[in-house]
Amino acid sequence: MGFQSLPFPKFPTFFIVLFFLLLSFNTSKSQNLLRRGSSLSVEDASDVLASPDKTFTCGFYGLGQNAYWFSIWFTNSKERSVVWMANRDRPVNGHGSKVTLRRNGAMVLTDVDDSVIWMTNTTSTSAYRAELLDTGNLVLTNADGKILWQSFDYPTDTLLPNQRFTKSTQLISRLGKGNYASGYFMCYFDNDNVLRLMYDGPDISSVYWPNPDYNVWQNGRTSYNSSRIAFLDEAGSFLSSDKWQFRAFDVGFGIKRRLTMDYDGNLRLYSLNNLTGSWMISWQAIMEQCKVHGICGRNGICVSTPEPKCSCPPGYEVTEPDNWNKGCKPKFNRTCSNSQQLKFIEVQKVDFYGFDLNYSTATSMESCKKLCLDDCQCEAFSYRLNGEGLCYTKSALFNGYRSPTFPGSIYLKFPVSVEASESDSLNGSNPVCQESIIMMGSPSMYDTTGKRVRWIYMYWFALAIGAIEVIFLLLVQEIPLC
Repeated sequence: MGFQSLPFPKFPTFFIVLFFLLLSFNTSKSQNLLRRGSSLSVEDASDVLASPDKTFTCGFYGLGQNAYWFSIWFTNSKERSVVWMANRDRPVNGHGSKVTLRRNGAMVLTDVDDSVIWMTNTTSTSAYRAELLDTGNLVLTNADGKILWQSFDYPTDTLLPNQRFTKSTQLISRLGKGNYASGYFMCYFDNDNVLRLMYDGPDISSVYWPNPDYNVWQNGRTSYNSSRIAFLDEAGSFLSSDKWQFRAFDVGFGIKRRLTMDYDGNLRLYSLNNLTGSWMISWQAIMEQCKVHGICGRNGICVSTPEPKCSCPPGYEVTEPDNWNKGCKPKFNRTCSNSQQLKFIEVQKVDFYGFDLNYSTATSMESCKKLCLDDCQCEAFSYRLNGEGLCYTKSALFNGYRSPTFPGSIYLKFPVSVEASESDSLNGSNPVCQESIIMMGSPSMYDTTGKRVRWIYMYWFALAIGAIEVIFLLLVQEIPLC
């Protein structure tokens, strides 16, 4: 008896087309590699690179109406905590923008009009593919796997475990909550090889950590190591070449961590709760937030309540109520009047750091007042009653703070016609809307970015399963049983 072939099943063309469309859709999901000549599109939320262990995702991060950044974020953290951005100061359009690994070896981010927003310095190299590693490092490699470029060399505001921090790198905070542009606070290696935090604002630059009142040795550092390198390991231990080191209070392996220069000026180490996706502070550089310089802007006073609040001194008003970076402005005109036309108002337990015109010890209150009255540049003087009678006359009022432990007062200079009292400075508001450390609620994976959300993917997945079942049933009906 000869072999009798089974008839080929004749199911509708619609299901054939649907099957291959779904197959094509599934293969366009997240991938581990971006090969030469390939692109990631801003218009498809699934067009991303994923690290092999799924800890990190690399793609377009959207916020607001129409702003997108090529970024890397923690996949399973709430609000998709970003650890790196290519174009933090130049977001791209939500239509037509893309990232391409060009055939000339450069990875290029282009906007909707094809203008180049960002690119790697790998033109005319043998860059073969882009890959997101389990460490959160985006790398470009050649065919042999040699790294030609890596995101770890260009941090934004975050340092990850196994990422080296060097003399040529900086951590720069974002501008504020929901604003990923470069902010005013910086972590960097100074020219004396010491790791520092600095406020670099529109008006001034001021180092505030380690304690600027102490020298290198008093702060437990050393300047005699020009290697300028620091490192956070996977267990939560940090070591710097200037001998500064710390450990997370939950030190140990198996915890996802990030060291971030926050937009409120504090450097914090965070640990991720894998069950809730929320972050917990496991170390921070500054315990008293008002010690951060510039947090309340020019003339502003930071008050711990215990949360930091900004207020204006008597005779001043907030410049922009929604932006404490602008500080406070005087309600009066400054003039170089003679001493009979000037007066002082005391604000207790308040000081403004820096901008000293004169510094003298063993000075009486009246002598200190006269120094300020006789100097047209003097806006105020600080007098400390700590047994020495310390006098500081001020040319500008920055880095103001109120502390119950401060052994003195600031004396503000006014024209006699100005009516003001110390009680005017007691009302204040939060300088920053600090993000919840242990985040509450359960925002969607893609928030309000305008991209396709996850329920769409679930819908397509269900449709794919249903179509496959239909095809299987049709096959069974068409094939005769022996």
